[in-house]
Amino acid sequence: MNKFAKIAAVFCAVLFVVAAPSFAFAADGADGVADFTKIGAGIGAGLIIIGAGIGIGKIGGDAVGAMARQPELASGIQTAMIIAAALIEGATFFALYICMK
Repeated sequence: MNKFAKIAAVFCAVLFVVAAPSFAFAADGADGVADFTKIGAGIGAGLIIIGAGIGIGKIGGDAVGAMARQPELASGIQTAMIIAAALIEGATFFALYICMK
């Protein structure tokens, strides 16, 4: 198992241990949401932003590399990059809305 898989497995195990008690508590917040659920929403929002940042960074880096190899196609590559980044941003905003709801 590679290093990333080990880190992901440990993170998932910790997340399950932290998330499990939130279902055992009664709703004690003013809005009827347990405090651990809010912590889970914060962790989820952080993961969403990290994933979006990695995705957009990878798109940008690969696009710049492609434009350096074929400068005559730069306008088409740039258009495709902007569209892909906008789609990732849209999915990120939707996931953040669902996470914070």
